[in-house]
Amino acid sequence: MAFMGAMGGGDIAKMSELMADDMVWHNEGDATLPWIGETKGKDAIFEFLGVFSSNLQTTKWENTDAFASGDTVAVFGIMNGVTTNSGQEIGEFTFALRAKVRDGQVVLWHWFEDSFAVSQAYHGRA
Repeated sequence: MAFMGAMGGGDIAKMSELMADDMVWHNEGDATLPWIGETKGKDAIFEFLGVFSSNLQTTKWENTDAFASGDTVAVFGIMNGVTTNSGQEIGEFTFALRAKVRDGQVVLWHWFEDSFAVSQAYHGRA
């Protein structure tokens, strides 16, 4: 998925080009984490990404499987990171992503992660 590659490479211009103006970014999980919830619209999503990146330093991101059907893609993988709130490493955890595309632009980014492990590290309980 080109959007994921642009995000991983920090290519903001390419990300913007691949995002619909009405895109929805939704992260499932522990609501005590500042990046959990729903964000609507390109500008708000870029603000959200600033919050996310200031709270979590990704140290591993490996896509293990991807499937597409029509306008929907599902990606599964393994991540790790360090939370800036506690400085603790999360440990490897799994993620799943469901994304929808319209006219070559991402309209939905629905992220699922092991928010228990992430929350434990974020709150210094790991």
